Amino acid sequence: MLRRTLMAAALAFLALPAGAVTIGDDGLHKPAWLQDTFKDLREDLADAKAAGKHLMVIVEQRGCIYCTKMHEEVFVDPAIEKLLTQDFYVVQMNLFGSVEVTDLDGTALPESEMAARWGVMFTPTMLFLPDEVPEVQPAAQAAIATVPGAFGKGTVEAMLVWVRDRTYENGEHFQKFLAARLAEDELDALPEETAGAVRALKDWQWRSDEARQAYDQIQDLLRKEVLDSSFAS
Repeated sequence: MLRRTLMAAALAFLALPAGAVTIGDDGLHKPAWLQDTFKDLREDLADAKAAGKHLMVIVEQRGCIYCTKMHEEVFVDPAIEKLLTQDFYVVQMNLFGSVEVTDLDGTALPESEMAARWGVMFTPTMLFLPDEVPEVQPAAQAAIATVPGAFGKGTVEAMLVWVRDRTYENGEHFQKFLAARLAEDELDALPEETAGAVRALKDWQWRSDEARQAYDQIQDLLRKEVLDSSFAS
């Protein structure tokens, strides 16, 4: 009997699809980097700070296909998983749950009512909290950013890095930060051969007139080099 039970458990484990994450009794995904707390955000914020991490609250619901996409396709990416594990203190809330949550201002409500208080309507929704809340206020008001919906790996990783490095303190909007990261990726993918790289940059969105002028000068130099080579032969 024991042997059959062990075999059944092993087969069930092997049958799990790649990237599958454990599902809890509440129907929500339970990755290893998720924190099991009393959902008192005042304590969670203090614990996150003590661990040198950023507090992130993620609101989800049972049967949410976008939550599944994030957990099984995005959060399992090695770079993103490393960020979530090492740099973030993640607390989960159920959009329609009944577990009591204590807000940063001391207000205690069931999960569903707290989500309504914060204006959360979509799942997943991620709230990123600062290290310090200057005055007693709800988490939704104190949040650095509130991110509803599912996104690709590049956007999620960029958001985590933007929060981890406190780039928001410099006044750089996340969309500009993301655009710069995407631009860096495109530049890294340029052909090694100079002429090919210049052709690939033909429609590049330059951030200044000076940069555009420098590119035009490089194009002119390459054309001159080609002409000189033609006459020389």
